[in-house]
Formats: sequence, C-alpha cells, structure tokens
Amino acid sequence: MTSKTAAGNSSPFRKLLWPFIAAVCALAVLLKLGFWQVDRLAWKEALIAKVAEDLQMDPVPAPGPDQWPAMDLDEADYRHVMTGGHFLDGAAQYYIALSQAKGKYSGPGYFIYSPFETGEGWLVMVNRGFIPQDLPPDIKKEVFTPPPGTVRIEGVLRRSEKPNWATPETDVKNRIWFARDTEDMASILGVPDEKLAPYSIDLDARYTPASGLPQAGETIVKFKNDHLGYALTWFGLAATLVGVFLTYAVSLLRRARAEKNGGA
Repeated sequence: MTSKTAAGNSSPFRKLLWPFIAAVCALAVLLKLGFWQVDRLAWKEALIAKVAEDLQMDPVPAPGPDQWPAMDLDEADYRHVMTGGHFLDGAAQYYIALSQAKGKYSGPGYFIYSPFETGEGWLVMVNRGFIPQDLPPDIKKEVFTPPPGTVRIEGVLRRSEKPNWATPETDVKNRIWFARDTEDMASILGVPDEKLAPYSIDLDARYTPASGLPQAGETIVKFKNDHLGYALTWFGLAATLVGVFLTYAVSLLRRARAEKNGGA
C-alpha cells in the first residue's frame, strides 16, 4: 500500500479531532462571555431600579467624616441626602449641554459648584444648578454669589469623576471644568482636602431662587446599558462557530465517503 493510499484511507474523525477541541474551547469562552454579560445586565437593571427608588425617598443625613473611609461611592451615588450649614465664597463651572431640562433653561451651559461648610465643620461641593452659556456678565456675577446665612440643603449625592484622555483641559483662569471632578474644583478654590467630602451634592429643584438661576434639580440620571447587545453578540458568535464547525465536519465526512466509494 502506497503512502498516498494510506493518507486517503485516514479516518475523517481523526482529522476532525483537533478542530473539534479548538472549537469546544472557543465555544466555552464565547458562552462564558455571553453569560457574564447577562449577569451584568441583571446588575445594571437592579442598579437603575435602586437609583429610581432612592431619588423618590426622603433625604437621609449626608455621610460625615466617620463614614468616608468605608463608603462605597458607587452604591451611594444618587442617594437623596440632607445637611445644614453655610456656603463659602467661590464658584466653579462644569460645562454641560442640558438636552432634557426639567426647568426653563436648557442647551449649552454650566453647573455652578460652590463649597459648603456643614454645621459639623466638614465641607462638601454643592451643585447649585444650571446656567445658560451666554449669560450677560452682570447676571453671571450675581448667580455666582451663593445664598447667605445658615441654610438647610437637600439634594442628590454624586460621586466625583476624573477626566480621561479625550477630556479638554480645565480652563483654570475662568474656572471651567469639562469633567465633573469636584475634588479638583475644591482644590482650585482653596478648599482644604482633609475636610472635604469624597462626593458632591446636587441641590433639589426647590432650591432654585426666584430669579430662576441657577436652575437647580437638573441632576442627569443616565446609565450606559449595552449589556444585552454585548450578550447577543457573544451568543451570536458562539452560534456562528457551531455552524462553521458543523459545515466543515459535514463537508469533510462527505468528501471522505466520496473518496471511499470512488475507490471501491
């Protein structure tokens, strides 16, 4: 028997062994990624439901310094809180394009952040509300001035965010930020970081002054939730892999049968 004849009589199942092992390994990885995205989808939907519930609840005392070391800021984000104290001088602007405003003003503009000293002596940055971008200088100066005296505030706890490579540089001269980096805002405004809360507070809508600006209550509640799409993608790739392997296997078996019948 020649080597050519021996090769022709080689079992097609033996030829399928390594492709089968590779396909099973790849299938396991794709399915694991798909089910992981399903788990992430369930987690994200539970988080969205929790935030919606938290926003409707009565405010709880804002976490003080004794709670900061153990705080889970992701879990605490969007919690409805309250505290009392007084505003300090200074204001920072966070650039935002407000597309779905609850109040009168929308479009490009700024959230105005001011430092707030609580009755217990610790500090927190407070988002007093939205102002349009093209306000006249005299009106802008007026809205930069926080309300005087001791006040009680209620609002939404927000964790700070850090800029990434695509974020424009902070305009320190005009105190304009393009990421909601409230820790950096406080630093530029001269707020001592050892007393600063690791979060900020967005004021509720009822704190909008009679003038209408800053327009409070414009917290943007938005979650990126692409997990279902990712899960379907991984499961689709898994199905495609199974289809490709089966097509290859059937083709190989048919060719082997044809060669056998032809050599009979």
